[in-house]
Amino acid sequence: MAKAPEDEHPQKTFGWAARDSSGNLSPFHFSRRENGDDDVAIKILYCGVCHTDLHAVKNEWGVTRYPVVPGHEIVGIVTKLGNNVKKFNVGDRVGVGVMVGSCRSCEYCNQDMENYCPKLIFTYDSIYHDGTKNYGGYSDMIVVDQFFVVRFPDSLPSDAGAPLLCAGITVYSPMKYYGMTEPGKHLGVVGLGGVGHVAVKIGKAFGLKITVISTSPSKEAEAIGKLGADSFLVSTDPAKMKASFGTMDYIIDTVSAFHAIAPLLTLLKPNGKLVTLGLPAKPLELHSHLLVLGRKLVGGSDIGGMKETQEMLDFCAKHNITADVEVIKMDEINTAMDRLAKSDVRYRFVIDVANSLSK
Repeated sequence: MAKAPEDEHPQKTFGWAARDSSGNLSPFHFSRRENGDDDVAIKILYCGVCHTDLHAVKNEWGVTRYPVVPGHEIVGIVTKLGNNVKKFNVGDRVGVGVMVGSCRSCEYCNQDMENYCPKLIFTYDSIYHDGTKNYGGYSDMIVVDQFFVVRFPDSLPSDAGAPLLCAGITVYSPMKYYGMTEPGKHLGVVGLGGVGHVAVKIGKAFGLKITVISTSPSKEAEAIGKLGADSFLVSTDPAKMKASFGTMDYIIDTVSAFHAIAPLLTLLKPNGKLVTLGLPAKPLELHSHLLVLGRKLVGGSDIGGMKETQEMLDFCAKHNITADVEVIKMDEINTAMDRLAKSDVRYRFVIDVANSLSK
């Protein structure tokens, strides 16, 4: 007979969990393992609310194993170290992102691409090496192998910096891999949400010309005046889309809902690249003639390895890049999830865990 979550490990832990596909989260008692030799115990200060969390609690991808404690944008303070941990000290401010384990020996792990390891272990709703289930950052503490913990730069605030552990690396990694870092090149960013607004900031730091592509005309003032985009394109305006035909070198598509990508491909120059980052529930339609006639590329990307994640945090610290956040209390999470489903947030919710998670 399987052990209950509160009995699997010796360290009693408290968080909020969803128990079924209603997605409603409520207080939940469970447990964490004791520190192994390579483990870091972390008191969680803040945890970002990612769109993936919304998919997970509502089982929109059909793979959720309830109960689920979401959260993979974690910033906290080290409270305890395993015997082999030399990278951190008690009291250090650290971050934990989307993954907490991998095989550490395959070709991808050996190339610092642990995020593509066939045995990747996600921070929550995944099975750890010891056969027990992982629970995420909507909780008071977490225990993580030191390899999957990053140092949080001193100049990054804990609340506005937390979403970088997912949203930041999600856009930084494809920009680096697909060569979207040449100053003066033109990047289109589709969707001005939790990931898209960070893409604008990182793209500008690389010296790119940025056009935000959105279905919401009301976001133009924010995109240009607040976030520093160079221009704004309403994707539902045929005349403006036609006028922008063949003007962009790259497009990063951050939209998580099903949408047409054929109109986006017409915006690319020959040899242009469109990279999709969202995970719609329905497959996107791809018209091959739009690729063939311009030697265009459609690709994807999924976060980044640990080395690249630390590089991204250091880059953001250097360029004063943070997410625009709305800080909430833990007991406001269900309202926040409802608002997130309606894109009613500018641009990322972050839970003040340490000051609001009470048993």
